[in-house]
Amino acid sequence: MSLPLLSKSPDHHHQYEAIPDNNNQHVEHHFKSPEIIRDMVLGLSDGLTVPFALAAGLTSLGDSRIVIVGGFAELISGSISMGCGGYLAAKSDLDHYDTERRREEWEVKNCPNEEIKEIFDILSPYGLDEASVSPIVEKLKNNPEKFVDFMMKLELNLERPDPTRSLKSAFTIGMSYFIGGLIPLIPYFFMEDTTHALLVSSIVTMLCLVLFGFVKAVYTSSNNAVSSAIQTAFVGALAAAAAFGGVKLFENL
Repeated sequence: MSLPLLSKSPDHHHQYEAIPDNNNQHVEHHFKSPEIIRDMVLGLSDGLTVPFALAAGLTSLGDSRIVIVGGFAELISGSISMGCGGYLAAKSDLDHYDTERRREEWEVKNCPNEEIKEIFDILSPYGLDEASVSPIVEKLKNNPEKFVDFMMKLELNLERPDPTRSLKSAFTIGMSYFIGGLIPLIPYFFMEDTTHALLVSSIVTMLCLVLFGFVKAVYTSSNNAVSSAIQTAFVGALAAAAAFGGVKLFENL
């Protein structure tokens, strides 16, 4: 890493100021809002797979209207179910954090010496001895709120979730599921022949699954986006084939 250039300041008193080297600026690129992307991945992956498998299974009945009605019933119930699941999961994360924080607040107030010992234990693996950690401990002792924040982060590896995340998660997962699940049903609106509709639906859904798997791998920094795309499409195709075969088997029985 190159050092910043130095130049004399305008007052000519031999003071120097740092001039940033624009050619070597360090810009950190961190992915923001990973929870939203995770919710979208969850909703879209299930939305593209489950309704597609259901449509494939109902196709064997030979009536596009049955596929559309059954597909929409599944879309609505599935979106609500997935959204509620996302809401409860996010709410559980917040409740867990609040419970652990109340416990940590009690420990900091009633067992300060044990908590201080835990700080030394946490930081010692990083080569920090007691003498170097003691000033930090003194600062934290004078600020119990920050003391608790410190222990929550470094001892329990917990950060307070966004209080609005439960609603955001429910909406994101539910809508992603609905949008993803709508794609396999579109051909049935325009084709009476369910066999042809299934063929078009399969092609469109497989392309969407491949694209989705590729984009998901890129956003999650996967090393092999092509492999992720193929795996995602394979899972969708396997689910659809199982549903179609299951309905056919049930008809024969």
